[in-house]
Amino acid sequence: MGALDDLDRKLFSRLALSRPRRPASALPRLSRAANHGALWLGTAAALGASGNGTARRAALRGVGALALASATANLLGKGAVRRPRPLLDEVPVVRQLLRRPVTSSFPSGHSASAAAFVAGVAIEAPLLGAVLAPVAAGVIVSRVYVGVHYPTDVLAGAALGGGLALLTLRWWPRRSTAPAEAAPPGLRAPALPGGQGLTVVVNASAGPNGRNTADELRQLLPDADIRLAGPGDDLPALVKEAAAEAKNRSGALGVCGGDGTVNLAATTAFREHLPLAVFPGGTLNHFAGDLGIRELRDTVEAVEAGSAAGVALGRAEGDGTDRLFLNTFSIGIYPELVRVRERHEKRLGKWPALGLALVQVLHRARPIHLSISGVPRTLWLVFAGNGPYDPSGFAPSRRSSLDDARFDIRAVDGSTPFARTRLLAAFLTGTLGTSRVYREARLTGLDLTDLRGVPDLTLDGEVVEAPAHLRLQKPARLLTVYRPHRPAGR
Repeated sequence: MGALDDLDRKLFSRLALSRPRRPASALPRLSRAANHGALWLGTAAALGASGNGTARRAALRGVGALALASATANLLGKGAVRRPRPLLDEVPVVRQLLRRPVTSSFPSGHSASAAAFVAGVAIEAPLLGAVLAPVAAGVIVSRVYVGVHYPTDVLAGAALGGGLALLTLRWWPRRSTAPAEAAPPGLRAPALPGGQGLTVVVNASAGPNGRNTADELRQLLPDADIRLAGPGDDLPALVKEAAAEAKNRSGALGVCGGDGTVNLAATTAFREHLPLAVFPGGTLNHFAGDLGIRELRDTVEAVEAGSAAGVALGRAEGDGTDRLFLNTFSIGIYPELVRVRERHEKRLGKWPALGLALVQVLHRARPIHLSISGVPRTLWLVFAGNGPYDPSGFAPSRRSSLDDARFDIRAVDGSTPFARTRLLAAFLTGTLGTSRVYREARLTGLDLTDLRGVPDLTLDGEVVEAPAHLRLQKPARLLTVYRPHRPAGR
């Protein structure tokens, strides 16, 4: 270590005595801009405000990696290695910072944060990462240039930050942009040039620009019947009337809105034997994304060409309840977990927000008691995805198949000792898949009984009252949904 330390000091001295060209004069300003992560948080805010989904995911992962790296470097690293800061005797005064840090020199927190943020961005958006890489390199070099770190301090910090950014993939696998596979359509999906024969219900309350979306659809499909559902309107009645009109015209039913609105239209289209056109207009557009539909024009292209696919539905049936769902079913703490996570997600990033949500929800929640296939269980949650979802764990985000005959079942046991603590520890260490309190299975059906103590359940984000008995199964018939011949991402 003595030889390495000597080399470190020699390199620092050589840089301190050097007279770099004019562009290097910006390094002190760049170093100050990165204080407390301000440079990177500002960049993340700009990426989030861009409206681009990939940029937003890149910003969230970058901020999550930054938070992890900053905490590790400043709380753990500096506490474990108390290395004095370099002496400033050889550093020109014009380069020196007005406020000299007093914490340990090793490792460099600025370097860890810079490398973590840019590496996190690059995981989701390599081109954005390449654009930001020179800025991160400038921040890292600046810490030696202004005399507050030795070269090994910044190298160790950069390696730490980059490594922790890669480690986020253990909790948050990179989202695939490939659309899900689907079967051929069960019904004929007529080609509707200009939207002739298509009746579309646009939910003005879903997404930020419902009325603007309706106007845009009228321009893209001038012969379609576009109906705007306002906040005070009876949405189920409007969808039913639209389906009747579409059937009279031998056309199709269209919908633009969030997951609940799309569920309502899908249920109506399935029962009326109509093809469905889904236009992305909600906040998240889960189902449209699985179809490979990113923009209104993607659905317009499919409608005018008569291109469609067959999609399996899930059914929750029992004790007078008969509900269909496109995406997910859940009981227990899952709905509250998602709500709390989304509340913190913009500020913290997806996975830090999920960890915080787990702590908050598990602290005040109580497990539910029910029977699964006749066996009494005590569980924190039961989740059923309509088809196989990725990734594993508490944040399933996409499907690889839309016509799979199985449910993706996920459950958390609430009967084992210290179940909450073990669950949180498994999440934080990335070992959820091997935890004894967490279970996953792929099943064609599931019987849930003795639900009297369960107040409600959630179907595609909509909360409904839970019956005493419920069976999850899949109808044999597929829903026909318009989809581009070459979906976005393929």
